[in-house]
Amino acid sequence: MQNPALVAAATTNTGRHFAELPATASHGPLRIEYRWVNETAADAPIAVFLHEGLGSVAMWRDWPQTLCERLGVRGLVYSRPGYGQSTPRAHNVKWPVDFMTAQARDVLPALLDALDIDMRERQRMWVMGHSDGGSIALLYAAFYPDALAGAVVIAPHVFVEDISVQSIAQTKRLYESTDLRDKLGRYHADVESAFYGWNDVWLNPAFKQWSIVAELASIRRPLLAVQGRDDNYGTMAQIDTIADRVPHARLVKLDACGHSPHRDAPERLNEAIGAFVLGSGDS
Repeated sequence: MQNPALVAAATTNTGRHFAELPATASHGPLRIEYRWVNETAADAPIAVFLHEGLGSVAMWRDWPQTLCERLGVRGLVYSRPGYGQSTPRAHNVKWPVDFMTAQARDVLPALLDALDIDMRERQRMWVMGHSDGGSIALLYAAFYPDALAGAVVIAPHVFVEDISVQSIAQTKRLYESTDLRDKLGRYHADVESAFYGWNDVWLNPAFKQWSIVAELASIRRPLLAVQGRDDNYGTMAQIDTIADRVPHARLVKLDACGHSPHRDAPERLNEAIGAFVLGSGDS
């Protein structure tokens, strides 16, 4: 039974739920939007999906469903604070340079606690992260090396490259001069919260020194890192660095694919993830 002090869930006709997380040293009380995929498969392992820097539950579209069916797992899809229908970022608040660390160390474990996902379930759990979500997945795997079956990271960032900053600056120009704001507004209750929370921290000069390379050596569980060769937000140096620091990691480099393989090359991505996860013996 869920602890009513930790979680209060409300279901909508879209299958959306909300979890209430208590305040901690790194954040105040939070309302987290989440959705289950294949929820009735109660005995199946869980795959937790961690979205990109402008993502949300809705922006994944049907990819989590497709992948979960292929893997035979349940999926937990949620919007991080500041995104989707989750608690928005106050407009006068700037995210700190280590904002992804707080998401991996505090927010994700608090959500798992609130949903009564116990340690036995977590030891069979896969974390699937894209872009910023990939970085958070790596950090979670490093901080809690025994609390997951493995991780799949898609176009993750482990340090800051000029190409990333340049593309993010270009995205800001598009947001402020085209209909990008309206398009993103379909997926976020407070689009300004989502966009500037992400954009401001990435364009903060202090963020150029951000790196999680040192943390990678703590990852013990199976790890798959995937990146498109045409990614305009990062080079292959990102996943090559992962391979240098995590010798057991497996890399997949996709031709004719940009920053979002689950949109650009979903069949090839699902094939690679399926072969890796199902071959690991943990699904």
